[in-house]
Amino acid sequence: MTNVMTGITKAQKRKNGEKKNNDVKETTTPYRYGPMPKFPNQRIWSRGIVILGVLLYVWYTSKDGKEVSLAKQKDILPIRGQTVECDSKYLDEITQFPTCVPIKCGRFVSDKLVTINEAETLLNVAKKGISLGGSSGGASILDIHSGALSFGEKFVNIYTLKGSEKFITASDLTIYKIVKNKIKHAIAENFGIDKESLYLTHPTFFSKLSNLESKTPHDEYWHIHVDKETYESFHYTSLLYLTDFNVEFKGGRFVFVDNAEKPMKNVTVEPRKGRVLMFTSGAENPHFVERVTSGVRYAITVSFTCDKTKSISDPTAH
Repeated sequence: MTNVMTGITKAQKRKNGEKKNNDVKETTTPYRYGPMPKFPNQRIWSRGIVILGVLLYVWYTSKDGKEVSLAKQKDILPIRGQTVECDSKYLDEITQFPTCVPIKCGRFVSDKLVTINEAETLLNVAKKGISLGGSSGGASILDIHSGALSFGEKFVNIYTLKGSEKFITASDLTIYKIVKNKIKHAIAENFGIDKESLYLTHPTFFSKLSNLESKTPHDEYWHIHVDKETYESFHYTSLLYLTDFNVEFKGGRFVFVDNAEKPMKNVTVEPRKGRVLMFTSGAENPHFVERVTSGVRYAITVSFTCDKTKSISDPTAH
């Protein structure tokens, strides 16, 4: 009996000791910011919060992850590029001009080539010139080399219109030539070619895009296309943006379609005043411009060829 009682007493002592130790352990490890609150169904609420967080993450990434952005409007980029495999047909043709073959095909963006003052000067030229005519649809163009100007549902020669002598001055033309040469040198540097092998080609033009309903096929600027197929003389394409995305207009982003079946492969460029986009003109760079939903988007396309027989001269004062 004594042994049994002793065993019980020892067991009770051990149990009491463990309880005491546990009590000490709980009271000597305080929470850093006080005890966590407890409430009914805490585990269910915790799981709900985790699930909600996952859903929000999936929604956010699926919304913003449909495309790759090469340049956002808020970015200020000295130079940013992306290389792609050259189209074989493009390479076959351009090898006729050995000093004009790119080290790599692709696209580049720079916000440091053209100054805001230069961009403003060219924007004023575009506005004054297009105001003498303008398309009745959503896309107007002005080519200061040939004089082609959208006018209602057709084209006219701007230099035959009354008031055309005032839309561009000799100093405007000087700025235009400076900007054109800056872009030419940047294309040569980024694609690894001899700048003397590049020639300005037709068409090089100002564009004004709005949300007006299209009246002719010329107004439908949003279709996917390849510059080399649209304009045979093109080997290198550039655009200088003269207005800002989400400031002067909405929509109107430039989109490279790297995989038409997978929009996540699309690469977008948001226009920024003074931003230059340069790319090889072959089928490695299919693209389109999104429809402008509000406001007005101005830009100038400056195109280059490696074929001297397809070159055009700088415009002169009329």
